Amino acid sequence: MIKNYFTVAFRSLKRNKIFSLINIGGLAIGLAACWMIALYVANETSYDNYHANAGRIYRVAQHGSWNGGSFDLAVTPPPMAAALKIEYPEIEQTARFNVEGGGTITYENQRLQAGDILFADSAVFKIFSYHFLYGDPNTALTKPQTIVLTNTLAKKIFGDASLALNKTISFGNYGNLVTGVIDDVPVNSHFTFSALRSMPEDIGNSWAYSSLYTYILLKEKTRVESLDAKLPSFFTKYLKASVGDAKYKMEMQPLTSIHLHSNLSYEMGTNGNISYVTIFSLVAALILIIASINYTNLSTARSSLRVKEIGVRKVNGSRRGQLVMMFLAESILITAIASALAILLLNLSLPWFQHFIGKELAIWHFGFGKTILFLVCFSLLAGCISGIYPALFLSGFKLIPSLKGQTGNHKGNFIFRQSLVVFQFVITIAMIAGSFIIWQQLNFVRTTNLGFNKDQVIVFHLSRDMRKQIPAIKQEMLQNPLIESVATASNPIGNNNIGGRSYEIVTDGTTIKKENKGQSFQVDEDFIPALQIKLAAGRNFSPTMLTDKDKAVIVNETLARDAGWKDPIGKRIQFGEDAQKNPMIYEVAGVVKDFNIYSLQHKIEPLILQLPAEVNDKDNMYVRLSKSNIKSALTFVASISKKYNPSDPFEYNFLDQNFAKQYEAEQMQGSLLMIFTVLAISIACLGLFGLVTFTAEQRRKEIGIRKVLGSSVSGIVMLLAKDLLKLVMVAIVIATPIAWLTMSKWLQNFQYKISIGWWIFAIAGVLALLIAFVTVSFKAIKAAIANPVKSLRTE
Repeated sequence: MIKNYFTVAFRSLKRNKIFSLINIGGLAIGLAACWMIALYVANETSYDNYHANAGRIYRVAQHGSWNGGSFDLAVTPPPMAAALKIEYPEIEQTARFNVEGGGTITYENQRLQAGDILFADSAVFKIFSYHFLYGDPNTALTKPQTIVLTNTLAKKIFGDASLALNKTISFGNYGNLVTGVIDDVPVNSHFTFSALRSMPEDIGNSWAYSSLYTYILLKEKTRVESLDAKLPSFFTKYLKASVGDAKYKMEMQPLTSIHLHSNLSYEMGTNGNISYVTIFSLVAALILIIASINYTNLSTARSSLRVKEIGVRKVNGSRRGQLVMMFLAESILITAIASALAILLLNLSLPWFQHFIGKELAIWHFGFGKTILFLVCFSLLAGCISGIYPALFLSGFKLIPSLKGQTGNHKGNFIFRQSLVVFQFVITIAMIAGSFIIWQQLNFVRTTNLGFNKDQVIVFHLSRDMRKQIPAIKQEMLQNPLIESVATASNPIGNNNIGGRSYEIVTDGTTIKKENKGQSFQVDEDFIPALQIKLAAGRNFSPTMLTDKDKAVIVNETLARDAGWKDPIGKRIQFGEDAQKNPMIYEVAGVVKDFNIYSLQHKIEPLILQLPAEVNDKDNMYVRLSKSNIKSALTFVASISKKYNPSDPFEYNFLDQNFAKQYEAEQMQGSLLMIFTVLAISIACLGLFGLVTFTAEQRRKEIGIRKVLGSSVSGIVMLLAKDLLKLVMVAIVIATPIAWLTMSKWLQNFQYKISIGWWIFAIAGVLALLIAFVTVSFKAIKAAIANPVKSLRTE
């Protein structure tokens, strides 16, 4: 009997090729898109799960707020790890990381640049699961000046990783003994590295300066909530003196939640965003729903073409249950074929998708057996869900009317099909509007004036030897007309890591506003003119004024406004201590107009600019190139770098690229949404095409009569199209508030954002109407120009 059901189903598919292709194609595209997104979501949610103790590992984060500012830090003070272990018996181990371990590696005649090397405590291997190929994890980093290499880096240096153990490699004047080689860190880690060096003994013990990443391993069966309850006393004992009256909170972040749920200052790597995972999971489900709606719509619409078949089967003794099973078999067959086709589509598109998102995905990520089992279950479940309504509806026709080809009054069925079409286009219109708003916002952040000119500016790190030769380097560079300006600073801007500090406002020798937090940046006297930052008041630093080095600062408009200064020049602020531990007071020499140190996802905070206290603080050089010949200018800068630092390769970044990197995730997510929006529109249009094809088939004689009586082609097209276009207009009305609310929430991720105009939804609606009309017209015109004689002869 079951074999007969599927035989009949297969014959029905062959007999109705257009409807079969639309259903199978729509479901296959929907399933492939859903599967693709599922692989992406699985990858995003798998971060750090490979560690054996992942459920017991937490990262310590800090949050603070006060009037006029706040901080949310992934870094902690150096002594925090040891203090936590002493104070709380619930903690089994603590370990710290420092990102300053990279540099130029020297071994024999080789020199290799490696910037992704971290300093780490020896306990790191008791907390995290890194597989040792060579060496002992218990002793690997216990001694000073030791290093553990990853397999890839060991091969680069020694050719064979097995030769690395007990060899000494150098970082400048510091030799490091190789005590271990580990497998490369999996890419689904919230931070990666090419090597770990033993933590320097002089890393510092100040509670006022946060620079290290602290991780803890809780003892088994310990609840993190019990530890959280005790943390306020830790703040009072260790941190209150340095943090002051700010509202402070220490957070224990679960290791496996960091990638998707953490967006703090000074993150070790580029994290994902749980909202995007949620959005794309929803998009995957909606695309599959649209495809299933197509099947349900087309199957119920075709009911009148199968009325006589149902009547004949009932006369021959078929019961309603058997008819239901027959129609379900057809639905399951369609989804089974669609599943097989989806595998082919995914195989073809996955390499492109991997390249696009920059992640390695495997089609059988969930396991071959589990994936096949899922597809079988999907075919059965989706086939039953999408086919149950048509099956019950078609099998419910009464015997005598069905033999006469009469379907009766099925207004409820008609309304149901209309509702499905509206639902499809609500989804697609909302996705069109959302894609357009995302594109607008990303274009806004790319083109908005940041308060300085970032074009044609390169930034590169200066070695210690180069820092001693900065005046000579500047002079030699500026002799070339291809170089417009040169400056130095303590950090490259645009990377979200220039640093911050506390400061106090001073009036008449008395501190009147305490515990302010701001960003701190050390720049030379050429920095402001080189980046074309505008002065709002006062003057720039001057090399002829010797007191500027340790007595003067330049602040931004935000700091002046927060301080309540109407005339900031000459006002004083206090921060830091001199060699005798006396507080240092600086005078405001100038005020710069607000400019964005970071991306537009961050608001502009109070900023203090000061001259570098030591030559080593000038460790980044900014060079503005002439637009006339950037390639030659780069070659010239590289030659100067090689002259003063012959041992290291010349590596640089364009300043505008630094800022662009901050939006890479949003750019990728926006492009993905656009692609899946096009897929959703395509599937919805397939459904519209099927419905208008059915309508034209059902009204063939009517169309023939209208043509004989003089109806024009455009009149017949509108006859077939108007009802469907009305449904699209209803969908526009419903989709607009949904899209507005959703995208307003997404825009909250940006401190500076576009305003959502009504015209965006008007464009989305018109575009949806246009797409729907073109889709409907394609078949409607074909029906309208058909020979009416042929239509009238058709039985």
